[in-house]
Amino acid sequence: MDLRLPGLRGLRGPRRPRRLIAAAAAVVVLAGAGTWTAVASEGGAPAVDRTDRVMAVDGVKLDTSYFTSGSAGRRPAVLLGHGFGGSKDDVRQQAEDLARDGYAVLTWSARGFGESTGKIGLNDPEGEVADVSKLIDWLAEQPQVQLDKTGDPRVGVAGASYGGAISLLAAGYDDRVDAIAPSITYWNLADALFPDGVFKKLWTGIFFNTSGGCAKFEPTLCAMYERVAETGTPDAAARAMLEERSPSAVADRIKVPTLLVQGQTDSLFTLAQSDAAAKAIRANGAPVDVDWIAGGHDGGDLETSRIQARVTSWFDRYLKDDKSADTGPAFRVTRTGGVDSTDGAAQLRGASAAAYPGLTGDDRSYALTGREQSFANPPGASPPALSALPGLGGGGLSQLSSLGVGVSLDFPGQYAAFESAPVTDDLRITGSPTVTVHVKSTTDEAVLFAKVYDVGAGGAQQVLPSQLVAPIRVEGAKAGKDVTITLPAIDHKVDEGHRLRLVLASTDLGYASPLTAATYTVSVKGDLSVPTAPGVQTAAAALPSWVWWLPLAGAALALALLVTGRRRTAMPAPDPELAEVPLQITDLSKKYAGGDRYSVRDVSFGVDKGQVLGLLGPNGAGKTTTLRMLMGLIRPDGGEIRVFGHAIRPGAPVLSRVGSFVEGAGFLPHLSGRENLELYWQATGRPAQDAHLEEALEIAGLGDALARAVRTYSQGMRQRLAIAQAMLGLPDLLILDEPTNGLDPPQIREMREVMIRYAAAGRTVIVSSHLLAEVEQTCTHLVVMDRGRLVQAGPVAEIVGSGDTLLVGTAAPVEEPVVEKIAALPGVASAVPADEGLLVRLDTDGTAQRLVAELVRLDVPVTSVGPHRRLEDAFLTLIGGSA
Repeated sequence: MDLRLPGLRGLRGPRRPRRLIAAAAAVVVLAGAGTWTAVASEGGAPAVDRTDRVMAVDGVKLDTSYFTSGSAGRRPAVLLGHGFGGSKDDVRQQAEDLARDGYAVLTWSARGFGESTGKIGLNDPEGEVADVSKLIDWLAEQPQVQLDKTGDPRVGVAGASYGGAISLLAAGYDDRVDAIAPSITYWNLADALFPDGVFKKLWTGIFFNTSGGCAKFEPTLCAMYERVAETGTPDAAARAMLEERSPSAVADRIKVPTLLVQGQTDSLFTLAQSDAAAKAIRANGAPVDVDWIAGGHDGGDLETSRIQARVTSWFDRYLKDDKSADTGPAFRVTRTGGVDSTDGAAQLRGASAAAYPGLTGDDRSYALTGREQSFANPPGASPPALSALPGLGGGGLSQLSSLGVGVSLDFPGQYAAFESAPVTDDLRITGSPTVTVHVKSTTDEAVLFAKVYDVGAGGAQQVLPSQLVAPIRVEGAKAGKDVTITLPAIDHKVDEGHRLRLVLASTDLGYASPLTAATYTVSVKGDLSVPTAPGVQTAAAALPSWVWWLPLAGAALALALLVTGRRRTAMPAPDPELAEVPLQITDLSKKYAGGDRYSVRDVSFGVDKGQVLGLLGPNGAGKTTTLRMLMGLIRPDGGEIRVFGHAIRPGAPVLSRVGSFVEGAGFLPHLSGRENLELYWQATGRPAQDAHLEEALEIAGLGDALARAVRTYSQGMRQRLAIAQAMLGLPDLLILDEPTNGLDPPQIREMREVMIRYAAAGRTVIVSSHLLAEVEQTCTHLVVMDRGRLVQAGPVAEIVGSGDTLLVGTAAPVEEPVVEKIAALPGVASAVPADEGLLVRLDTDGTAQRLVAELVRLDVPVTSVGPHRRLEDAFLTLIGGSA
C-alpha cells in the first residue's frame, strides 16, 4: 500500500517559503500499514495501539510510531520530539500515557538519529522543521485526529532539548500548531553555544563528536564547527548559521499557548534562554507559563512525572478546550534544600507566583570591597578553572551546590575576587545579578569568566550556585573599558552571615580562552545588584555538614576500591567459531567445599542472540550458582563457560559486555540513586555517553526518588535501581536473578516489556525467576534445572506443548452474542468466557492462525493467543513435583 500525503500546508517563515512549498515531496509510507502492536494497560484502562511506520520525506526515511487508544472517534493529536542523540523510543512511555489520556500521538526519530536517515541539520527549517510540517499533513489524513478544518488537525508539539526546540520552531513555521510544551531547550542557539562571542567548546564538542562524528551533520554545519573549533573564536557566519536554526528567528510568529520548562542545573541552555522565549511569545499575546525544574543538562532531578502531568494538563486546556484543566501557576520554581526531619534526606520544594517575575526586579544592592587587581591569562589558557563539567559532571553531583557543597576550582594568579560584607538576613537570589567592572588588558582582547560565590561564615566553604559562569569577551580592552556583566540566572538561598564573592577568572574548562599570554587588570565600578522576586519565597532549613562530606568520602572510597580491586588472570584463547554466540556452557560442574553433593553437575546449554532465556528450577536446583559462575564471581570445578567465544574467569575483559543483577546490588547509602549509578559507571572507565543513563533511569521508574539518598529507599525501589545499574551501557548479555522481587504487579509487567524490548534489539537476556506465569509470557526459551542437573532445554512452546485449547487474551470482556458467533466458527469446537478472555477449543481441522483472523473480523480486541496448558504444569511434570 502506498499512502501519499499532500505537500506542505500553512508553512511560514523568513527563509524562502515558496521554494519549500514547491519542493515539498509527498510522504511515502514505505512499510505499508506498518507494524501494529497492542500495548497492555493498567487498572482496566484501554490498551494502546502502536503502529510503526517508515516514511520517506524528500529522500530521507523517518522512523515513526503512531499511538491511539480507546473507542473510535476523533481526538486532538500530539507530536513528541526526542532529545539530541536519542530517538523516538525515548518518548514512548509519554506517548502511551498521552494516548490513554485521549490523544493521537505521533513520535519520530529526527534526521540522523535512531533508524531515520539523512544528515543532522540542528533543526534546519528546510530539513527537520519541514519534516514536522509533513508529519502534520499526515496527521490531518488520519481518521482518529480532530480537524479544525480540512488539512488542519488540532495538534500540539512537545519535547525536551532538541525536541523542545523543534516544538518552538514548528509553532513559528506552521500555523496549524495549536499549543506547545518545550522543555530544557534553546531560544537562540548562537547565544547558547557562543555566549557573548565566547566559544562554549566542551558542549559544542559533545554535540558534534558524540552523535557519530562531524560527518553525520550537514556539510555546512560540519565545516562551521571545524572552523570555530580550530580558531576558538566564533565568526559572524557561524553565528548566523545557528541563529537561522533558532526559534528566535521566528519570534514574532509564535503565537500559541506555551508551557516553558527550563533547568536550573544547565550550563548548556540556561534560564536566560527560556526568559527570552517567554518575553517574546507573551509579547505576541499568547498565554505563557514558566517552570524552573531542579535538573537540567548538567544532571539533577528532571522531575519527569510532575512535568509530564503538567504537559498533559496544558494540552487538555488548549487542545481539548477543557477549561477546568489545572495548568498550574504562571511561574513555578523547584527549590533544593532542607532536610526531612525523619531521615535527613534532602528535599525538593516548589514555590510559585501568579506572574512570571523575569530575571530582574526587586533588586538589593551589595557593596563589594577589593582594590584594583591584576591576574594572568596563562599561555595556552592552561590550567583552566573548573565550574560545570558538561556531559561529565553527572546527575546529582551538579546539584551539590544547592546542598552547600563547593566543587569548583580557581587557580591562584588567574582570577580577581571582590567580596561583600556578611548579609544581615537570609537572601534568596532569583534571577540574574548584575555588576559593572572596569577591564584593562595587555592585549586588545580579553575573555573573562564571571561568577558569584556564596561564601560561608569564616570563608570555610564557598559554593558556586548551579556551577554556572558568565563568559565575557571584551574588545578594545587594551585602552581599558567599563563592562556591565549579567551573571547567570539562578534561584539560590544565601544564609544570614554568608558573603557574596564576585570572581573574574581568565579561564574555564568549558570554554575557549585566548591562547596568548596576557595580563588583565580589573576593578569594580559599583555595587552588585541582586534580584530577589519576593513573591516566590520559600523556607529551607540548613543542611548539616555530614550531608555533603559523607557522600564525597564514600564516593572516593568506592572509586578506589573499584579501580584497584580488579585483577587480571591469564585467559585461554578465544574460540572464533563462538564469536557471535552470546553464551555457551559446556559440562559445567561446581561442588562447594565441605558439601556432600554437587551444586551444579555436567550442565551444558547455549543461548543465541535475541533470546530471552528463562532459567527455572526449585530451590537448590543450582540456578544462582550457575549465574555466579557465569559472572566470574566463583570458579567452576569442571567444564567451561564462554561468552562471545571468550572463556570466563574473574576479571575477564569480555565481562564488560555483560550486565548483571545477581543477589542484589551494593549501593552507597548516603548518595542518591542517580549518583550511585553515575559513580558506578565512572568507575568502569568507559565514556559517559556510552552509559545510556537516561534509558536505564526510565526503566527504573523511580521518578523524584532518584534525587533522594538510597538509604531512604524501600526494597522494591532498591531492586529497580539495581536493575537499572545492570542495564547501564546496554550490555550484549543481560543476566537478571529474580528481577521482580519487591516489585508490584504493574512494575512486574513493565519489567516483562523491558526484557522483551531489550532482546528485540538483538541482545540476549537470561532471567532466573520463580514467577512461572511471568517467565511463560516473557521468555522465548527455557532451561530447567533440578538438583544441579539440566532437566530440559528448548523453546517455551515446545516445553509447554501446544494442545488443542487456546487461551485468547482480550483487552475487554467479550459479550455473550459474540462468544456464540465464535463457537459457531468453522474449526472451533467450543468457546467459553474466562477471566483473562476466552477459552477456545479447536476441532482437528482448526488452526490458531485461522481463529485469529476470524476474531479480528469480529472486532474482538485480541491482545494474546497461546496454549491453555501452563508452564506450571510442564514444570511440575519435569521436576516430578519436587518444587
